[in-house]
Amino acid sequence: MSDQQFLVSARKYRPQRWETVVGQESVTTTLRQAIAHNEIGQAYLFCGPRGVGKTSCARIFARAINEGVQAGSSDDLDILDDNAQDWSFNIFELDAASNNKVEDIRTLTDQVRIPPAQGKYKVYIIDEVHMLSTNAFNAFLKTLEEPPAHAIFILATTEKHKVIPTILSRCQIYDFQRITVKDIVVHLQKIVDEKGISAEPEALHVIAQKADGAMRDALSIFDQVVAFTDGKLTYQAVADNLNVLGHDLYFEMTDMILNEDIPGVLMKLDGVVRKGFDLHHFVSGMGEHFRNLLVAFHPQTIDILELSDGVKEQFKDQAKRVELSIIQNGLNELNDADINYKNSRNPRLLVELSLMKLCSLPARIREKKKIQLA
Repeated sequence: MSDQQFLVSARKYRPQRWETVVGQESVTTTLRQAIAHNEIGQAYLFCGPRGVGKTSCARIFARAINEGVQAGSSDDLDILDDNAQDWSFNIFELDAASNNKVEDIRTLTDQVRIPPAQGKYKVYIIDEVHMLSTNAFNAFLKTLEEPPAHAIFILATTEKHKVIPTILSRCQIYDFQRITVKDIVVHLQKIVDEKGISAEPEALHVIAQKADGAMRDALSIFDQVVAFTDGKLTYQAVADNLNVLGHDLYFEMTDMILNEDIPGVLMKLDGVVRKGFDLHHFVSGMGEHFRNLLVAFHPQTIDILELSDGVKEQFKDQAKRVELSIIQNGLNELNDADINYKNSRNPRLLVELSLMKLCSLPARIREKKKIQLA
């Protein structure tokens, strides 16, 4: 057994340079250009969902400001590494969730007045800034509006709407986006290659979809499934570990609906229940499947699907065998089931009735066509 301490992937692969930040090209490009042109603002607000790189970008930006170079370009990597330890003394981080009182901000503003011992700037990163009390925000306003020339503030938040307007008006605001499934999969594949483990593309897509746009969540889930599968990430193994209903179930269920096989769908649903899956989750998944069929029905929209190429082909194939009216009526039925699920006294019966209605769609549409032709 190795004596080396295990480091979780979310920390091991945390971005240290601009080019390692995933899915935020517009933000990183703008910040790098600001440094290159020596156009550094006094206050920045990084906002967006959790796990998309706000704090990581704040740290990279803070280091790069004092380097006086565009951190991450091929010509300055050695400079950045050599001086990183020195510049760390000019970077201060504050967690507003646990330091949200007026006294905490006053302590900070007192520190701000002291110039850096070396370098040009002192950079203050305040994470979860929306957690500051109203009085703390007000105590911070004057310093944020007219800070000393050596002070730069980088505020980060997942809830911009909770930051008071007078703070927002004093900051350059950068909106971080949810990371796409495609970008997460590409990043995970690089880690898979580095670690020398095997992973099916569909397995990485399941992880990326489960992460819901957060790279930190994706890396945490990745560690979990690597341990569970002993480094052999198959689609089925990952789906089982994450308690996810796989695409195959929904493809089979839809084929049964097209064949008007009511006994078949009821037996398939019983299998879902016996495995302990939540039926509301099943309804949501079935609705997502029909939505994907609608997207795959038109060739010009197929690229909207954030799925592996293999699964896209499955949707394209099934969409060719489904009438558009069946997809549209099916979406309406599944949406109604989703809305009514929580208020139902017998949720399983509700889902079973919805599936039976779906199975009756082909016959209803055939009958409607006969009437129109008569």
